[in-house]
Amino acid sequence: MTKGTIANKDSFLDHIAQSLGRPRTTTNVEKPVWKHNPQQEVFKGYSQDELVEVLKQQGGRIHTDVIETSVKDLPRALENVVMGFGGHSVITWDDPRFEEFGLTPLLNEGLAARQVDVHVWNTDIGDKNTEIAEKANVGITFSDTTLAESGTVVLFSGEGKGRAVSLLPATYIAIIPKSTIVPRMTQVAEKVHRENKNGEAVAPCVNFISGPSNSADIEMNLIVGVHGPIKATYIIVNDK
Repeated sequence: MTKGTIANKDSFLDHIAQSLGRPRTTTNVEKPVWKHNPQQEVFKGYSQDELVEVLKQQGGRIHTDVIETSVKDLPRALENVVMGFGGHSVITWDDPRFEEFGLTPLLNEGLAARQVDVHVWNTDIGDKNTEIAEKANVGITFSDTTLAESGTVVLFSGEGKGRAVSLLPATYIAIIPKSTIVPRMTQVAEKVHRENKNGEAVAPCVNFISGPSNSADIEMNLIVGVHGPIKATYIIVNDK
């Protein structure tokens, strides 16, 4: 049996249906048409500038610094944040947006001049990327979609875009194109559902990240930096 093959699917589902005492469902489940859709009303009609302000306010609540810059000034802004986090070592996605936003010279030369090691995720070396991420001081990714309501960056991981880049380094930087900001999770769920329905390729892993890691499981005391980056910064880029 090759990897990814589903074996005995029909007999397995038939057994479950029989145990439930009903015929097996063989048609697609249709989404109900709800009379009320309050999730569509959150920040409805807000402009991108208004959503930016919501995101900035939420950043303060989730212990995340949020700065705003232009495409032209992005390299300098990113360099300042990296050095503010202590520099040392950086890991990034293999993402064409770093080139599109003029960040390649900074990653290839600018940070090296300041004694900062930069590693770009390389699928050819497999798990070695994860080992590098574990030792890195700063992880940097772009946000694919950004939720203003909760201050959440949404990352569609895939080839060249390892989950470890945003999870394992001591600090994390999310570059947020202003055009990616939407009101809330509703819009992301609709996007993924639409792509799946249209037969489009959906990212194998979708990550929702709201600032640095934190937990309040122990006696309801909030502890930041429990199981991931201890600090996070969002850099909003005015791309339009």
